[in-house]
Amino acid sequence: MFRVLVTKELKAILLSPRFVGTFMVGAVLILLSVYVGIQEYRAAVDHAQTSQLLSDQGLQEATSWMSASTRAYRAPDPMTIFVSGLAFDIGRWTPISTRTGVRLRHSLYSDEPMYAVFRFVDFSLIVVVVMSLFALLFTYDAVSGEREDGTLKLVFSHPVSRAHYLLAKASGAWLGLAAALAVPTALAVLMVVVYGIPLGWQDWLRLTLLLGLAALFCGSFVMIGLLLSACTRHSSVSFLTGLMVWVALTLIVPRIGVLTAGQLTNVPTVAEIQGQREAFARDQWDKFMRDGIGRWQGNTDSLGEEALLARIQTEDSLRRQVETNISDYETRQYADLRRKSERRERLALSLARLSPVSAFQIGAMTLAGTDLDMKPRFESAMDAYRAQFTDYVGQRQSESPGAGGMRIEFNSETGMKISNPRDAGALDISGLPKYVSPRFDLAPAVGSLALDFGVLALGLLGCLFGAVMLFSRYDVR
Repeated sequence: MFRVLVTKELKAILLSPRFVGTFMVGAVLILLSVYVGIQEYRAAVDHAQTSQLLSDQGLQEATSWMSASTRAYRAPDPMTIFVSGLAFDIGRWTPISTRTGVRLRHSLYSDEPMYAVFRFVDFSLIVVVVMSLFALLFTYDAVSGEREDGTLKLVFSHPVSRAHYLLAKASGAWLGLAAALAVPTALAVLMVVVYGIPLGWQDWLRLTLLLGLAALFCGSFVMIGLLLSACTRHSSVSFLTGLMVWVALTLIVPRIGVLTAGQLTNVPTVAEIQGQREAFARDQWDKFMRDGIGRWQGNTDSLGEEALLARIQTEDSLRRQVETNISDYETRQYADLRRKSERRERLALSLARLSPVSAFQIGAMTLAGTDLDMKPRFESAMDAYRAQFTDYVGQRQSESPGAGGMRIEFNSETGMKISNPRDAGALDISGLPKYVSPRFDLAPAVGSLALDFGVLALGLLGCLFGAVMLFSRYDVR
């Protein structure tokens, strides 16, 4: 009997205008979003490669290791085609030098504000906004609508379990929704393959898990619609109630979680950190200049050549120490900011996961590597590269002091002459370390993903249990 009920429900959905509308809307939106995502991914790859070549060319044309600097560009991830997440919000590159710390800048939304106004429509957004609504549309009248038509009393004139009836309704609605999305999703994946987007085995695994998460999310809203239909006697009431629940779960609950976390935790702003860094740097340089005036007071003409060179080397060493102190202070400040931000983020995400929408969005961004850990992951890799770059530049400066920042000449007629040579020739950067963007590793994200899958599964089972309990006392007349 259960199989008969599922078949009946599935046939009713496949032959209804709701299925046709879901298929058409889903096909247009999914295929269009993936096509746009492919174009954006290819443009991001070209931009990163071209900009890196120009940066390397500029470094090759430099004549002084003291002023040598380069840039590190964030390589795009192919999973951003399906889940853009924060990929367009964080910066795309950072300067790498001995004087400035790592700070991602120039995001796509900061360079192109028009995209920030409308933002990109990706697969995850379509699932959250469109598919959840269609899931409610498939089930809002599953019980109350049949009661109004009189078919509910007819069904229960046969020996049918109420729990089996609800399971059949939910299974048929979920299968109908899956059937409407299966073809557009398969064509979207085929489009990615045809365009030659490089996907490794881990990328295919992430994509499979993303589709599974989307299926579980849609099942959660199918159960929510079934629950609402089982606790009302009129389909119009269940429809309006479903819209209110959708608005609350999609727009209100996630934001309440973020606002609550912001009120409970105190995290300094980036502007405050930058102001503290500037104040520390100003104090350090003022002290260096005051001490330098004291060190150079008196007649330096009486110093011999070796003594003068030793004093100049000492000054250069002290100057480097000031730069190191400022860089270390900035690194500590941003590390402390990251720790405090991570605590606030964990609290905000925990509160936001009360909504299945947030659980799906967090899980989708985690799978795509475009979640809140994206920026720290790239900046940590860039910090490590900056340390390698600084060590290499310091080594080359010590090996070729003439190509550094100062040349000392002594002449019996003109005396001492200090110059900054600009004709030392181009730098040899053949041994310079190359920056390699970190690849996303799925293993550390297993715990977070298990939590998101668990929240969705628990919500689905909770709604099913509630619907069964309510329907057990439902008057089918």
